[in-house]
Amino acid sequence: MPTRRSAAGQVPRKAASPRVVDLERYAPALLNWIATKISRGASQHYLEVFGVGIEVWRCLLLLAIEESISAQQVSRIIGMDKSSVSRCFKSMQAKGLITLGLDAADGRVRIATITAKGRELHDRMVGVALERDRALLSALTDAERDTLFALLWRVHENLPTVERMTAKYIARHFPEVASRRATARADPADGA
Repeated sequence: MPTRRSAAGQVPRKAASPRVVDLERYAPALLNWIATKISRGASQHYLEVFGVGIEVWRCLLLLAIEESISAQQVSRIIGMDKSSVSRCFKSMQAKGLITLGLDAADGRVRIATITAKGRELHDRMVGVALERDRALLSALTDAERDTLFALLWRVHENLPTVERMTAKYIARHFPEVASRRATARADPADGA
């Protein structure tokens, strides 16, 4: 993991085999490192100032826009594990930040709705979030920011291709795993 760059901006390296990942150009690692560090810092500030962590903020962020949302929708939009969202919703309900009810169209789906207390907390937290965003992007010009967002959205939209191509690679190089996956999909009762 790169921890120190040389004056030329390169991570110091030892001799490596040709199959070692180049951390300077491995997008999943760099994106993950940035996201992890941003989230860890935000969570520390949110816990200290507001008494809630990053997961509550992420849910509040969506609830402030949508007002009501299911755990499945939160999971699909931001990629948070559905069980983590459900636990977060229970915690938020206990704090009076949301109410939970059943979806009128599908009585099996629970819907979270932001309360006045939840809206107030969101409105207090949003300034910190926007300041962190401003500080993060302050190293870029307006044009660079526009380019960054355009590229990040293109990468985001390409994620289904990543999953498809990964499955094909696994099928080719690890047929025993592909076979297990096919069997599990054919008989979902075996996975229960």
